[in-house]
Amino acid sequence: MKNYFTFLKKELLESVRTYKMFILLTVFLLLGIMNPLIAKLTPEIVEMAMPAGMDITVAAPTAMDSWLQFYKNVGQIGVFVIVLVLSGMLSAELSKGTLINLLTKGLSRSAVIFAKYTYMILMWTAGYALSYLVTWGYTVFLFPKDNASNVLLSAFFLWVFGVFLLAVLMLGAVLSGNSYGGLLITGGVFVICMLLNMFPAVHKFNPLTLGSDNVALIQNTVKPGAFFPAVGVAGVIVVLAIAGSVMLFRKKQL
Repeated sequence: MKNYFTFLKKELLESVRTYKMFILLTVFLLLGIMNPLIAKLTPEIVEMAMPAGMDITVAAPTAMDSWLQFYKNVGQIGVFVIVLVLSGMLSAELSKGTLINLLTKGLSRSAVIFAKYTYMILMWTAGYALSYLVTWGYTVFLFPKDNASNVLLSAFFLWVFGVFLLAVLMLGAVLSGNSYGGLLITGGVFVICMLLNMFPAVHKFNPLTLGSDNVALIQNTVKPGAFFPAVGVAGVIVVLAIAGSVMLFRKKQL
């Protein structure tokens, strides 16, 4: 346990020294600011873009539009950025030899995997929470009379989807030993989830549902319980992916 906390502290300090944490937080901060602003300004932009003489009535923006932007931007751009930035965290240390030196001095391999995955979740949670809070604050300010249902619960489901992808990324990094392999495996799993979503019987169990049906939840077209099977499947895959990462890393020739 001591090795775990020591290595986790080292990961956090390194993310500060390399400005990785600040870069991620800045990206998510910008996304949080953009979401309500895009919703607010879209009707004006559309009207300005219309040819002269063409009269098109654009509906007034609401808080729902702001949250639609949140799930679109954070669910796509935010998830892509966090996966891309964290993809090389294991391979970089292996290539530099720093991790090998630590392992020869008594650091357990399981502590490495658990600490790195914890660090990944902390980075994702910090950026995600920042973007959510900024979006919520600006949405309340710009659309004070509007409300959207199940916003926090819907945000939780998207957060779980991010945790699921990071577990897959961790396993991919251990399997391939390089950042490109981890990205390819994560991308492959994402594509498989997209293909599985084509089958109605599989849809409610698909982890991708956690990141794609959020809008339906805040619009009250689906019930929160519809997401629980996907949460369960995602949780099982996370446990198996991290357990597999530990077992493979213990046997991996460095």
